Amino acid sequence: METNKFVAGALLLSVAGLISKILSAGYRIPLQNLTGDIGFYIYQQVYPIIGIAMALALYGFPTAISKLAAEKDRISFKYFMLPILFILFLICGTFSFLLFVNADAIATKIGDKQLVFAYQLASMVFLIVPFTALLRGIFQGKSFMKPTAYSQIGEQVVRVFVIIMVAVMVSYGGWDLYRLGPAAGIASIGGSIFALCILIYFYIKDRPSSFVTYTIPWKEYGRTIIVFGLIASLNHMILLILQFADAFTMVPSLIEYGLSPTEAMEAKGVFDRGQPLIQIGAVLGSSFGLALVPAISRKGTIDRYRETSAQISGALKISFILAAGASIGLIMLFPKVNSLLFQDNQGTLSLSILMVAVVLSALVITASSVLQGLDNEIWVALFILSAFLIKWLFNIFLVPHYGIIGSAIATVLSLLFLIVALVFRLKRIMGGEKLIQMKWIGFVLAISGMVIVVWLAELLIGTYDLSRFGLLIYILIVSTVGAITYLSLLVRFNVFLDSELSLLPFGSRLIRHHRRM
Repeated sequence: METNKFVAGALLLSVAGLISKILSAGYRIPLQNLTGDIGFYIYQQVYPIIGIAMALALYGFPTAISKLAAEKDRISFKYFMLPILFILFLICGTFSFLLFVNADAIATKIGDKQLVFAYQLASMVFLIVPFTALLRGIFQGKSFMKPTAYSQIGEQVVRVFVIIMVAVMVSYGGWDLYRLGPAAGIASIGGSIFALCILIYFYIKDRPSSFVTYTIPWKEYGRTIIVFGLIASLNHMILLILQFADAFTMVPSLIEYGLSPTEAMEAKGVFDRGQPLIQIGAVLGSSFGLALVPAISRKGTIDRYRETSAQISGALKISFILAAGASIGLIMLFPKVNSLLFQDNQGTLSLSILMVAVVLSALVITASSVLQGLDNEIWVALFILSAFLIKWLFNIFLVPHYGIIGSAIATVLSLLFLIVALVFRLKRIMGGEKLIQMKWIGFVLAISGMVIVVWLAELLIGTYDLSRFGLLIYILIVSTVGAITYLSLLVRFNVFLDSELSLLPFGSRLIRHHRRM
């Protein structure tokens, strides 16, 4: 019964996370449409900081607190909640203070002094994190996932609503574009407060704490929150951390490339068009593979690594296959996708290069989650920080010579380094076993079939000058037919095992189809 409750809760949390991430990526398209590339640039300069706070509040700290809460029969308000709240405030308050007092220096470093107030407001988001993280962690520790799921979706809905309303006022109400910077902070603060209200409602209703007494294990609390809260949360910040490097290095490097400050900001906004597409592609590409990670985690805790080889191979294989199809499809259709979503073809070449990051980031998310399930959090953190350094250095070296194409190459190279490092670590744990066991000829034939279908559609219809609505219909039809062709050929050539097919949408039908072949 307890296991069923845990599985149902984990599923609810996964669905809420998927909805939240799609919302988080999807609203940026109307944001860019309403405010243009300069408006999008302003928002994206602030967003990585807010995103890091959200990742700590949603994933990092709650995971650590849930681990501590699960070990307690009863949760003490005085001896559990207050000490952990104090530790969280110490960490988040330090982040908030450093960001607030250095807002002017940060804005100067990135080359846009008008963002000082935006960074100061963004620093305030960290002060709400301790409350939301504490309550989420306690509920999750008791396998009660509803509060976290509802608060996560509620927070995202409020944040998206505020941002889009401000974008509408910028577009139609004559508001200054730079109001988008502070609006990002206000939207996140509003969303966090709304999430906190939902969590407090569940806390009052369910009363998970009591007035038991025991010695406060400060060392255990502190170590768990730092290791599992800060280090483990890096897995959820991979794309954010790379965007953080872009926020600091791109505009100065683009000015060095020869653009004026305004042109550099607009070019950065054009480059940022790729972020929501990478995020959606990576999330969808990794979600089904990640369904195997809980099994890996359970076995990893007792050091039975070799027994997990089938699950690890399956997780990486599914993520690779789905993300590779999405990545290649996006590259082929990108000129039209760019026009459909962002109203023009600016930056098509650099953004097409950037779409390689879809498959790389899906693999990175899956591989790093597997390694964390095998208690390798420190290694994952070191690899991610190394990838951030590589991205930063390549931006400084490539962007002054190649513009935003240089930054696209830097993103791909940093993610490539990261997946290679993660795979080598996994192979070492698995004793050198092959990580992705797949019928590669079948995979290549399936990809080729999809490419031919998309190429024929481009040849027959792609040359016509389509309206935006026409582009929408065209892309929906071509992507659907391409995806069906790809999936059908994968099944036809026995690329998937039945256990892997069961994780995909309409898995039972695919299995029946597979068995008839």
